[in-house]
Amino acid sequence: MKWIVAYLAAGVSFGTLDAAWLSWAGKNLYRPALGELLAPSFRPAPAIVFYLLYIAAMVWFAVRPGVDQGVGAAALNGALLGAIAYATYDLTNQATLKTWPVHVSLIDIAWGAFATGVASAAACWATSKWA
Repeated sequence: MKWIVAYLAAGVSFGTLDAAWLSWAGKNLYRPALGELLAPSFRPAPAIVFYLLYIAAMVWFAVRPGVDQGVGAAALNGALLGAIAYATYDLTNQATLKTWPVHVSLIDIAWGAFATGVASAAACWATSKWA
């Protein structure tokens, strides 16, 4: 039951943060900076697979240790996980695509660290309180 609470709390927390971010960044950051690189419409299947896997990674690498070590550990581990995951995506794009703006990478990596750290801390707190 504990890990179901952790997974659901991480999913709700991260999903809420990322939905707010993407609703702003899609039109204000990504579309102007990436233009033709973006698909003409959103493809839900890959996004769903990403979120299911990423939430599991948050629970394993950040929330689980945080339950034993405290919310601060969950936040730190989550921030590190987010920075590494988002850096993997952005820096691979910079290395392999003809154009990929550096400012998009920097903003994305910072966002990944922030959102994953906050969601991991929230999930750790919820798990400690309700499971």
